[in-house]
Amino acid sequence: MLARSSAGARKTATLATQASILKDQKHIGCYPASKRFYPGTSENCGTSASLRNSVAAKQKREKDREFLISVLESAVTKRDARAYLQAFAPKPPVGGGKKPPATGFIMYDTIRAVSETPRFIQGPEPEPEPGSDEDPHIVIIKLSEPQSWDDALMDGVAQTITRLRIIGFRSVIIPECPEYVLEQQANRVLKAVGKDGLPAARMVDSAIWKEPASETRPRIPSVCPTNLSVGSGEALVTPLKQGHILVVPPRAFCNETLSYSPAKADDLVVALTSFFSGLQYGFQSAPDEGLSPQNDPHRLRRALVDRIIVIDPHGGIPSRQEGEGARVFINLEEQFNAIQDDLKADLRLEQPDPTNSVSSAAARTRHLDNLRLAKATLAILPSTASCLITSPAEAANIDNSKVETNGSGTVGQFAGEVRTRRFQHPIIHNLITDRPIYSPSLPIGRLKRNTEENKGLITSWMPTTTLAKKGMPLTIFPDPRRTGWQAPTPGGPRLKLTDTCIDLPRLLHLINDSFSRELNPEHYLRRLENSLAGIIIAGEYEGGAILTWERPFGLDEETAYNTGRLVPYLDKFAVLKKWQGAGGVADIVFNAMVRECFPYGVCWRSRKDNPVNKWYFERSCGARKLSDSNWTMFWTSPSAPLHEQVMDDYEDVCRNVTPSWRDNRNVME
Repeated sequence: MLARSSAGARKTATLATQASILKDQKHIGCYPASKRFYPGTSENCGTSASLRNSVAAKQKREKDREFLISVLESAVTKRDARAYLQAFAPKPPVGGGKKPPATGFIMYDTIRAVSETPRFIQGPEPEPEPGSDEDPHIVIIKLSEPQSWDDALMDGVAQTITRLRIIGFRSVIIPECPEYVLEQQANRVLKAVGKDGLPAARMVDSAIWKEPASETRPRIPSVCPTNLSVGSGEALVTPLKQGHILVVPPRAFCNETLSYSPAKADDLVVALTSFFSGLQYGFQSAPDEGLSPQNDPHRLRRALVDRIIVIDPHGGIPSRQEGEGARVFINLEEQFNAIQDDLKADLRLEQPDPTNSVSSAAARTRHLDNLRLAKATLAILPSTASCLITSPAEAANIDNSKVETNGSGTVGQFAGEVRTRRFQHPIIHNLITDRPIYSPSLPIGRLKRNTEENKGLITSWMPTTTLAKKGMPLTIFPDPRRTGWQAPTPGGPRLKLTDTCIDLPRLLHLINDSFSRELNPEHYLRRLENSLAGIIIAGEYEGGAILTWERPFGLDEETAYNTGRLVPYLDKFAVLKKWQGAGGVADIVFNAMVRECFPYGVCWRSRKDNPVNKWYFERSCGARKLSDSNWTMFWTSPSAPLHEQVMDDYEDVCRNVTPSWRDNRNVME
């Protein structure tokens, strides 16, 4: 990864702030330079201009700019900044149209430079979706048990939510609490959000309908597994486009009783996700004037739901291993059933006590509900969306190691303040980069948080935030869950790359694309004919790994097997270029390799000038530069350096494996 300089971060932050301003101007229709206004304002343009020129508005813009700088300095790479600007900056005028405002010249020049930067695109470049720039980017946020949060915690979370507007996201907030305190907590959220600029939050409590029990409308349970629907869509869409933050209490109107009744917050999250995505099938919402499927083919989609955020006192989904905190990343396609079974098994050991919110069983129940919510919502959304589950302290970006409390329980620093810039915010970081703060393949002992006191030293830090994505299936041959990967007996049956279970042409394309070199398939198949240990495939060959059992030089197969000296070796680790640095494909494959296939250790080699080596260094237990060669050797077994024979065998294999590239550029390798 390339760390951005302070100057570069400040320039990008300024451009991003201008982008947010211009985008809100576009929605309100106030393009003239003399009537520009700050994005937090929904008044008329003249009033907005006065506010913009006020001292308070200038101070707020500077504070927002400092907030963006703090995020960009600590979290954003050039790739992230480019993707962010492309997604959220206003589009330049087409066909010599009206020039942008004076403050937007730099922004447009930057966007033009970014758009002309060479990019890797397979096939023709896709046309932008019509009307997509008119659809607001939104996040749907569920606040669990807000009645248990003190005022300082609520203010910190509210500050984070309001600052999502700065980076281009509107928020829809759903407080989850008992009915008898629902009104109080909803107003509390409104008040907390209102402390940080205009327009403040708006309560929308008349848009949700509940299907009567006597009616059986045709629905698709896998798309919208709830009896709730949005009956008045404009009550949600209009204020969102004006920059408002919405608070939607979990209650719904029922035609059968002509009254409002409590609803499950999770059902409401699913219903809103379906509505904004245009997938509210089987329900009839109020018609919108001037819109019809005939004159607007994208009418059904009302907004781009980028994230589902759950802020829960119990934090993220717990790891299977005790003492490892929350799972950093969940690939729902592959891991949902296993994690659900683990949580259910824990529940069977202890009867849940619904009156005790801190009991272990109650926490597991909540984790199970949050996991199912992530599954239900992401099944509706595109694969680029994700669900973030975090704690209120993380959402408020409170440094737990330095929390100071007084008699009233007041706690200190919050996200975006200059004094906390060194901390990465899990929500902001994910929205900008589409990644968790910590790589899911990074060993738990290497998670660190830099503070002013430790001066970059590694300190223990247990993650409390989980990022869940729809993900992709993971295919492993042979399946390690049925039989572990063991060294094959001499002369026994072996897996081959030409077996029907492996799509060899797609595998070769994956390798060629990832390495930007063409493999010699004939030579490669001959070399792996008697040494293939297994293969890992992520998704539809978006990523993969080929692993082998290698013999140290001079040993025959039977001797190497009988003496236990067959070396587990990573022969190829490949990710399609369009998935490199995004989507977590590399993490998914690497975790499968070290946790399921070769949990006791594996070695591999990489060219000394390979830019991926930093990634390897962070995930390996050790590395050694091999003299008189262009190779660096890596291994994952913590005990390997204690055994000289093991290290000698590792080095011998890494030196002597013959490359199989068509260009024969093997000199210095």
